[in-house]
Amino acid sequence: MALFKKQQPEEQTPQALRKKVQALEKRLEQTAKELEQLKQQTRQAVTRVGIVRFNPFAEMGGDQSFAVALLNEEHTGFVLTSYYGKDLNRVFAKPVQKGSSRYELSDEEREALEKAMGVEKPKSKRRKKK
Repeated sequence: MALFKKQQPEEQTPQALRKKVQALEKRLEQTAKELEQLKQQTRQAVTRVGIVRFNPFAEMGGDQSFAVALLNEEHTGFVLTSYYGKDLNRVFAKPVQKGSSRYELSDEEREALEKAMGVEKPKSKRRKKK
């Protein structure tokens, strides 16, 4: 029954304590490097998402079209838009750099982008497209 045996106290000499501190310092340094690498990787990862569903065609259907913004911490990524209709489906992707796109954004795309960036605005009445 090894559970009830007395354990020998760890050596507490100055040399032994110095070795322990040095080992802990080395582990702390390695952990700090790993943390910095993870931070760098996370800056480029998609961490912000905004989605808006809408109906671009007033005469039919429901909110089956959508715009979704996928961004990293620096508000860089893209907006993906799908217009869904009875006889067609169109998909557009527009790059985003630091919160804006060089391409003109629709109201729905802009709303998805603002949601992804955390800029909540009151919902406006979307215009019906023909």
